Amino acid sequence: MVLAINLKSRIFFIVSLAMLSLSWTQTLRAQETVKLPNYVIEQYGTPPVVPKGPLPKALRSAVKVAFIDSMAQSTWGRDQTLALAEISESKDPRIVWLISDLMRFASSPQLNTVLTTAANDLLGTNLSDRNSWGTVTDHLIAWDIPEPPNYLRVKRAIFTSVFPGWDKIFVKGDIDWRLVSWGGVLIDNRAYDTTDEACNCIPAADNPEVSNAKDATWLKDSDIVFGIEVNGEYRAYPRQIMEVREMVNDTLGGRDLGIPYCTLCGAAQAYFTDQLPRGVKRPILRTSGLLSRSNKVMYDLNTYSVFDTFLGHAVTGPLAKKNIKLKQAAVITTDWGTWKKEHPETTVLLERYALGRDPDFRNGRDANGPIFPIGDVDPRLPVHEDIIGIVTASGKPVAFQRSKAFVALKKGKEISFENIQLKLDAGGIKAVDANGSDLGSHQAFWFAWSQFHPQTALWPR
Repeated sequence: MVLAINLKSRIFFIVSLAMLSLSWTQTLRAQETVKLPNYVIEQYGTPPVVPKGPLPKALRSAVKVAFIDSMAQSTWGRDQTLALAEISESKDPRIVWLISDLMRFASSPQLNTVLTTAANDLLGTNLSDRNSWGTVTDHLIAWDIPEPPNYLRVKRAIFTSVFPGWDKIFVKGDIDWRLVSWGGVLIDNRAYDTTDEACNCIPAADNPEVSNAKDATWLKDSDIVFGIEVNGEYRAYPRQIMEVREMVNDTLGGRDLGIPYCTLCGAAQAYFTDQLPRGVKRPILRTSGLLSRSNKVMYDLNTYSVFDTFLGHAVTGPLAKKNIKLKQAAVITTDWGTWKKEHPETTVLLERYALGRDPDFRNGRDANGPIFPIGDVDPRLPVHEDIIGIVTASGKPVAFQRSKAFVALKKGKEISFENIQLKLDAGGIKAVDANGSDLGSHQAFWFAWSQFHPQTALWPR
């Protein structure tokens, strides 16, 4: 995007600001909001006053010029500067959501500074223009600033101007579009079973080839794997491969599975994609290139229905209308040596699916905390603390602090919560019921689990 602000435009901008300060008469009415926790106020300060109701006609026009026209024309000129000045004078912090969306694609440092200044004006903050997209978005999330009227329409225009293939993704549904941002890659919309086809995306693996444990000499015993068992059949999905693929569509134990791995959330999950209502074709899960509070946004290639990756239910499209919610199988996070010792009959994905890479994001890119905006985090645990998450039969989410649960189980102590019991399994932890049946637990970072399950219980209390 080219920034076209010359000296004459800047003078015009300053004069316009003065005129707008005298002419703007929109009355602000306080938006009724839920009282924020004390830890949010301590970290982010007091949120601004938020107006209610539709945007005035002049402000709607300014929004179009600043956010839709600028992307369609790939430029930022005098018209956009004047439009942003009018937006700044509106004192309507709801529009900062659109500023945040535009920031994500603004490659010009000058434009980023201009947008940061406008965001500060509207939020009453003094945020630096260094990583301003992240800090601005963190404030919006933490303060739960409402979206502006017609938000999805404008956001869709911004994103589809970058990649038209997102037009089927940005549709109405049971999803909070405020929280959705670009993850830095494009959508994986390759046809099913084209695993080896190159793309400018995170390429899912469909029907991957496997070997037995003895032939997997490329894996070290200390390498982390995600172990899954279905109907007595065991398979290991090496983290090295899952960091590159982030999505696998597989069949194990006679059941179809979709297996997303969100590297940013530390969460590998296994969803059954068969035995669905009559007329529903098996969902083929793909990575959209988008994130929701740092969690990958996945979708079904057949219908373009978006799924909540963490919860497994469809939130847009035909599958949402059918109220499709995928059930989970447990995923055991452990090391290869222990997994193959406990389950010598296991199969494992072939090395070639790693594409010669070994990112080790957990100990590299993510070692110092989340790299994308996540807003406020429940302070009961550190953001990247590992937990074992599960939802009880009564619908109560509960997180077990993995480090403490592992020590307690090794000492022979019993850990239970309602109908849930934890047990050690091949060096990892699994949740089962009183009969030992799998309940579909998985490991994740605390920030991710607590954000998608804000009312979660925590063990130990």
